[in-house]
Amino acid sequence: MSELTIVRVFDAPRDLVFQAWTDPAHLASWFGPHGFVASETRTDPRPGGTWHSRITSAEQGIDRRVSGVYREVSAPSRLVFTFRWQHPEDEVGETLVTIDFAELAGKTSMTFHQAPFPNEAERDGHSDGWQSGFEDLDHILEELK
Repeated sequence: MSELTIVRVFDAPRDLVFQAWTDPAHLASWFGPHGFVASETRTDPRPGGTWHSRITSAEQGIDRRVSGVYREVSAPSRLVFTFRWQHPEDEVGETLVTIDFAELAGKTSMTFHQAPFPNEAERDGHSDGWQSGFEDLDHILEELK
């Protein structure tokens, strides 16, 4: 089984970065790889609450739904939730995402971890998607500051 860890520093306060993950309007503005649009995004950020989003790419003809359940919500320092694609070709199954947000002199260090993946190819595909989304998140945070 493979695991994915991404560490990224955002030039934004920790509260704002945490909000970008938990507010459905903010999440929809960056969630998904470049070229995808997130819609139908809903969040209920509390232990046992659910989240859901639909990402589409008209250019690629892709329409995917993803959802999960929040396991831990400790604003603004930590989020833990399940992640599962809702389509028949899904080979990954359910993974667990853990995100730690650390204050860094007015910036935020985000440590993102997702596991388990059945193989390195699936892990790497998710890594590419998340990295792309985090680039968009960086731009959104600049606009929100």
